[in-house]
Amino acid sequence: MSFGLMLALGSAALAERSAAADFSGGVVRIGIVNDQSGPLSDLAGPGSVIAAKLAVEDFQKATPDIKVEIIVADHQNKPDIGAQIVRKWFDVDGVDMVADVGNSAVALAIQSIARDKNKIVIYSAVGTTEIGGKQCSRTGLMWLHDNYNLVAGSVRKLVSQGYDSWFFIAADYAFGRNMVEVSQRVLAEGKAKSLGAVFHPLGNADYGSFLLQAQASKAKVVAFANAGEQLVTVMKQWHEFGMNVGTQKPVAELMFLTDVHAMGVETAKGLTTVTAWYWALNDETRAFGARFYKLHKAMPTAPQAAVYSAVLQYLRAAVAAGTDETNAVLDKMRAMPVDDFYARGARLRADNKLVHDFYLVEVKKPADVKTPWDYYNVVEKIPAADAFLPLSESECPLLKTSRN
Repeated sequence: MSFGLMLALGSAALAERSAAADFSGGVVRIGIVNDQSGPLSDLAGPGSVIAAKLAVEDFQKATPDIKVEIIVADHQNKPDIGAQIVRKWFDVDGVDMVADVGNSAVALAIQSIARDKNKIVIYSAVGTTEIGGKQCSRTGLMWLHDNYNLVAGSVRKLVSQGYDSWFFIAADYAFGRNMVEVSQRVLAEGKAKSLGAVFHPLGNADYGSFLLQAQASKAKVVAFANAGEQLVTVMKQWHEFGMNVGTQKPVAELMFLTDVHAMGVETAKGLTTVTAWYWALNDETRAFGARFYKLHKAMPTAPQAAVYSAVLQYLRAAVAAGTDETNAVLDKMRAMPVDDFYARGARLRADNKLVHDFYLVEVKKPADVKTPWDYYNVVEKIPAADAFLPLSESECPLLKTSRN
């Protein structure tokens, strides 16, 4: 599925600069590719398109004469389909930048194409550390998180509280396997143990055998390295099996607001997770949440907020560069701090990760939910300096090049 939407952007203040801008074909083309209707569609999907549209709308207040075309496609969580879409966008359709993606396996396929074509891709809900590690590319930007951000702080905190044995139920593709690997590495650093891991297909419906293996392991923590519909289903079955009244602690290593909404607060209560953004953090985030809700009838997730920020920053950088030529826009994106409701004063570091704060959150008890969609208590803020793998430990080839 693919459709286009043409929007005119611009501003009197930048009219003279805009008129002189060199945009190929007279238009800036942005492609939003993600899961539009499958198990990962609630957390990004059509909502990411709405977020991109709101970014364009806000940019319009400053730049009246630049045309922006947003093209949308569904990769169906299949790397070959995602690669075909993006290759055609770059080769035939004149797309300048791709955003979102939302699936690690698809992201790894797209990353190599964007590298070869010298085109920018900005990832939101992509967890694999490979994108910012061994497979990092000059044109691939991580705007939201990777698996290190998601697990390092929470694993260390729980281990310090005595939760020193873990069992993993994970999605059987690049994201889930990478998240388990990263978690096991952090556990080993803390002298804690991984008692095993089982991997299920994407979109699996019956988790009974996986839950029984987790129960038999007698691990203190059962960690779920999946998301979206998968996490919702397995947590419902956790309750059906009566494991919610047992001694094992469930931990959602990746959970989105839409997951909590889908499974219900009664099922999700007490679950902890790490998130880069939450709509109820402050007045600015609440204001965006209200705008988004009017269009989508759901509050925005962290990936959807990240898409807004990424699209807005890309457009600002293109105007500042006076062109949509990749190298010029990248230079501006690295030079300009991100300063919006998603992140304040955040910058891209040498491995192309946008460095920002994270939050350890816990799902409220049903009685404590006073406002629709306000499901989280913020347990603690994780400063950017503590949230990211140190550059000294990074395997990103860009760092080796810069050091030589």
